[in-house]
Amino acid sequence: MALRDQLKVLVVDDMATSRGLILNALDSFGITQVEYAENGLTAMHQLKASPAHLVISDYNMPEMDGLRLLQHIRHDPTTRGTGFILITGKADAQIVGTGKQLGMNNFLKKPFTPVEMRDCIEAVVGKL
Repeated sequence: MALRDQLKVLVVDDMATSRGLILNALDSFGITQVEYAENGLTAMHQLKASPAHLVISDYNMPEMDGLRLLQHIRHDPTTRGTGFILITGKADAQIVGTGKQLGMNNFLKKPFTPVEMRDCIEAVVGKL
């Protein structure tokens, strides 16, 4: 069984259009076990109820931004090992540096292509 068939992904983005682009890209890679949340707070509740192997999260969101979500994930023993990719339109050194300090596995700058997303995911979880 291929990794893409086993991989469970949680996409976290408050913008329906951005979320749709990510979901479509994942679908084109054959990743079918995908859930989504509209903000970090909702994502935390979903992860507790249904753990994921990988979280792909936007940085700028209401309620709880992507870095705060990452911080919560890394401090909770049940989600500590979850892969985390941050997506941001402004990948400045401070955001990326803070993400790395908090345990971010990889990041992707908007706009991105499906190929860039696949490469980013494979750098975290292995060949799909």
